[in-house]
Amino acid sequence: MSPSPSESDSTPPREPPFPTTRNVLQPNCQRCPALVEHRECISWGTGPLDASVLVVGEAPGAGIPEADRWQGGNWTGKAYTSRHSGRRIRRMLERVDYGDDAYYTNAVKCFPADPDDPTSNREPTPEERTNCRTHLLTEIETIDPDVVLATGKHATTSVLAAEDRELERFIETVLEPVRCERLETTLVPILHPSYQDVWIGRLGYEPEAYLAAIGETLEDLCG
Repeated sequence: MSPSPSESDSTPPREPPFPTTRNVLQPNCQRCPALVEHRECISWGTGPLDASVLVVGEAPGAGIPEADRWQGGNWTGKAYTSRHSGRRIRRMLERVDYGDDAYYTNAVKCFPADPDDPTSNREPTPEERTNCRTHLLTEIETIDPDVVLATGKHATTSVLAAEDRELERFIETVLEPVRCERLETTLVPILHPSYQDVWIGRLGYEPEAYLAAIGETLEDLCG
């Protein structure tokens, strides 16, 4: 596989399809009372169960009530499908030729509502990440990916915790592969789509070079 063409090429990248199925592990999970109270659906993982790349997000967004129900993040119960972050990360994987070979999930699978504004999200608590980690570990064991692509600090923290390792400075780990012996895979942290535009330049990348670096890293590890 080779990195995808740049945006200047005449042929635009294929728009990734929205998933139609979910990999449900524990219907009506009740492990986190605060999450149960505010969720509409549990956002279970989506994608092929033999994928080479397993993409881990932080937690589902609230969704967009006026959007089609199948496109609305927490409104659908499908991981990484909300309009902003979900589409962006799926387009990135599509452009580096892994769109059909990626499974998407979250470190925490229920929407963590901000108590001051239930339509907005807060960060998942360490307890919530711990409660949900067995679901993530089941997915990693089932899919047996070559790469776990963790998008952002909290997703990276969750994966490393399964190895009894702590995250010190997230930004210094971006695109630095970490071999995970217990999980029998390789962790590659990348920027969360919501913060990507802010941090790409600080890492010394232009957007196209950053995308190409992701593609090259995946090709090296999955090839």
